[in-house]
Amino acid sequence: MIYDANTYWGRQGLERAILDALAAAGKEIDRLTVDDLAPADQFHSGGKNSTVRLARLASLKPVMRVLDVGGGLGGPARTLAAEFGCQVTVVDPTESYVRTGEALTARLRLTDRVSHRAGDALAVDTAGGMFDVVWTQNSGMNIADKERLYAGFARVLRPGGLLAFQEPMAGPVQPPIFPVMWAPDATTNFLRAPDAMRAVIEAAGFRVSAWDDVTSELAGPSTGAAVPAHAIQRIIMGEAVDAITRAGKRNRDERRIVMTQAVLVRA
Repeated sequence: MIYDANTYWGRQGLERAILDALAAAGKEIDRLTVDDLAPADQFHSGGKNSTVRLARLASLKPVMRVLDVGGGLGGPARTLAAEFGCQVTVVDPTESYVRTGEALTARLRLTDRVSHRAGDALAVDTAGGMFDVVWTQNSGMNIADKERLYAGFARVLRPGGLLAFQEPMAGPVQPPIFPVMWAPDATTNFLRAPDAMRAVIEAAGFRVSAWDDVTSELAGPSTGAAVPAHAIQRIIMGEAVDAITRAGKRNRDERRIVMTQAVLVRA
């Protein structure tokens, strides 16, 4: 199967769906905050809490230039801008996410600190300029050529720059139970074990500063908890999220999929 991000992830009318779901949950649409948006724009394990954890792990500071690869709707980027003072460029292959992300960023009046562009994670060297941080949360699961992925990250970082990532990886028990959020079956799932991932990233020119197994820390569908109507997982995946949640709980409990947060320094 050929993986196409726009076909799998893309949705029409996404901004309106998000705003309607938040309104139904009691949010004031004309006065939204980063926290109000978080359930509907942080499309990754652990939600906003995991974004804040990773930002603190990386010791992000104001005015750092961050490239958020696979940044989706821009929830993490807006958090890094509003709460950590970073300047963030979001690159994502799903065009409807880029359009919706731009609209949500404008709604929160963060366009001076967050920009969005359509782009391929395997071609980030075309993003332009040197960055202080490459940031990515749950974006590499469908990418088989991880050697090329991390080599590209190294190219856009200044010397001494940081790679901060959160990524599902293959656990000690295999295979995973499907469906998972990013793949209905094994044909578009390209997880590797933590040791193998670390070797690939180090070979691309990075030195590990922190490498944390956060599988048991991160809340979300993998815990088996109910997914509310205003959660982005429900908005995007619809009723399919229920089967994904059941499989996710097994994958987590049986250590078929583990979650890693890490910070590495470009040599």
